[in-house]
Formats: sequence, C-alpha cells, structure tokens
Amino acid sequence: MKSLTVPARSECLDEITAFVDEELEAYDCSMKTQMEIEIAIEEIFINIASYAYHPVEGEAEIRCEVLQDPLRVEIQFLDGGKPYDPMAKEDADISEEAIDAREGGLGILMVKKTMDDVKYTYKDGKNVLT
Repeated sequence: MKSLTVPARSECLDEITAFVDEELEAYDCSMKTQMEIEIAIEEIFINIASYAYHPVEGEAEIRCEVLQDPLRVEIQFLDGGKPYDPMAKEDADISEEAIDAREGGLGILMVKKTMDDVKYTYKDGKNVLT
C-alpha cells in the first residue's frame, strides 16, 4: 500500500488527490468513479484538517492500494487527532427543510452513499477511516 503523509491542512488536498489519481490512472479508472472518489477524499480530508487536531496542528497519512479480482481501490485516512468515529453518528436528515436549516454535516453521508464500503477503527492511537 502506497502512503503519503501531509500536514492536516486544507491546502494539502490537491496533493492528496493527485496522489490517489496517479494510482487510479494506471488502471483506466472511469471519470465518473474517479470524480466520486475525489469527492470522498475531499469530504474526509477537510474534516480531518478542520477538526482532528483543532486548535493545534498535526499530520494525516493517506494510504492507497489498487486491488484486483475484483478490481477495487482501498484508501485509508489516518490521523492522531481526537478519537472520532463518523460512522457512529446517525445519518443526516436530508429532507428539504433539514438541509435548508443545516450548515455542513452532509459530507460523511455523501461518502457512505457513493463508496462501496466505509469503515472506521481506532488503532495504535490513530483514527483510521477506510
């Protein structure tokens, strides 16, 4: 599994996306799938950058591996910030009224709806979202 470690700052998002895109392009990943993965990367990493270490700063490690039979990609986000399981939260209410009244909070729901599988663990002092 290839790995990239960056400061958990929003300006590192492009570097992470390029890192994963490089892996996907080697396998002729469809543009639709690549865009869905990029949206998931953005939602997950921006949450890490915004909340994991606040008010201090830390690092995030992104691991990426393309697996075969069947062809799939596995991406892990690791951070040493506050323990937080986004999968434990109830899915956001996406009714029109709730969306109009809400600021944020829909990112993990989008990730869960577009990715085949999303898992969280806390291991060795790190949040691990796969």
